[in-house]
Amino acid sequence: MSPVQHWRVLVDVPAKALDALVAETALPKGRIRHAMNCGAVWLTRKGSAQKRLRRATAGLKAGDIVDIYYDETILSRKPVPAVCVADRQRYSVWFKPAGLLTQGSRYGDHCSLSRQVEQHWEPPRAVFVVHRLDREAVGLVLLAHDRDAAARLSQLFAGHAIRKTYRVTVAGCAPEHGVITAPLDDKAAETHYQREHYDAEADTSVLQVSLITGRKHQIRRHLAGIGHAVLGDPRYGGRPCEQGLQLSAIALAFEDPFGQGQQVFREQ
Repeated sequence: MSPVQHWRVLVDVPAKALDALVAETALPKGRIRHAMNCGAVWLTRKGSAQKRLRRATAGLKAGDIVDIYYDETILSRKPVPAVCVADRQRYSVWFKPAGLLTQGSRYGDHCSLSRQVEQHWEPPRAVFVVHRLDREAVGLVLLAHDRDAAARLSQLFAGHAIRKTYRVTVAGCAPEHGVITAPLDDKAAETHYQREHYDAEADTSVLQVSLITGRKHQIRRHLAGIGHAVLGDPRYGGRPCEQGLQLSAIALAFEDPFGQGQQVFREQ
């Protein structure tokens, strides 16, 4: 069997989820249960939004569609634990380690920050991702716990009212400070940076970076574009680094949308 498979099961008659999937796929029960626990099984039901199907005993109706996105490599990964930096009830701030996705994919969410946070509290809280950090990066991520909080925090991000600060190590002697405004994906993008330290022996610079916009891989692409790629970033020409991608989200600052004043969170 290929390590990556996709099965689509069209349910003809009511049945338990596990029984229906065993009958229609080449997978044994244990692997199906594991895939369900890891968030790799999806249910599409008429009149409802598609959702992950986790319970083996869940009842399926005629007309349901179940998709299994099976990737042995992803399903075999062990999640790296995140750390709660601050809990404000309606939102929280977490330190995301390298190797952890902010949000899962169709092939699973067991190695994602959002799933860890869902399971952190008892009773469980809803989790709404309002901004993301690359899987290879480390640092602070802000999550909302109800729809209203998610909407308010998203408005702050959209209005550039949340200050995000990063520390990166790049190749070469970067200028003492600068602003990069090269468009990304045909959209305006703006990155500010200031050099904290230059190591002449290693020929590397440590920069503090703040983002005005939030384009995909903005820091990595902008710094590579001026000849100072982030260490450990092979995608954009970065020098290899045993410690991995040298990009860390070290601080978040914003006015609390629920009247609790200025909030500043820093990497611990």
